[in-house]
Amino acid sequence: MLQSHNPVDSSWTGSPIVLVGLMGVGKSTVGRRLANRLRVPFVDADHAIEEAAGMSVNEIFAQFGEPYFRDGERRVIARLVDGRPKVIATGGGAFINDETRALILEQATAIWLNASPEVLAERVRRRDTRPLLRGKDPLKVLRELSAVRNPIYALAPIHVSSKRGPHEATVNAILKAIGR
Repeated sequence: MLQSHNPVDSSWTGSPIVLVGLMGVGKSTVGRRLANRLRVPFVDADHAIEEAAGMSVNEIFAQFGEPYFRDGERRVIARLVDGRPKVIATGGGAFINDETRALILEQATAIWLNASPEVLAERVRRRDTRPLLRGKDPLKVLRELSAVRNPIYALAPIHVSSKRGPHEATVNAILKAIGR
């Protein structure tokens, strides 16, 4: 699962890097690029949950509800945070769960990718795949979520702003923050 690499960046040998933040902030896109640059595997936790459950995140939410999904998410992330170097992109609500957050903070390098609700709403409008946004105004929902979740995301030791512009700028900011 190792991806091609940039010869300028040496391979990451530290704990797993876990990207946290609201939906649309770029955890998966930035995570893939970061893993590539660090020459480590990339794992999207939502995809791992879908594989484990044999159904999509949307289907899990619809059939069983958010609490059930969060419990499965916690178990999958616990399996992924195994001490081996990798980059993990979490779903927007993963770090909000007390047990999941404690696990990530104890066994990984947590990085909060932050962006304004306006930037996030612009990004998430491109696809209708977010269960928490179904049939709702994305900007309103993201403002509400950021008010509740940002203080919790701020518990991550590393904060990186994800602004409008190329994802590579965010990757470079992360690399700088982790001393690369």
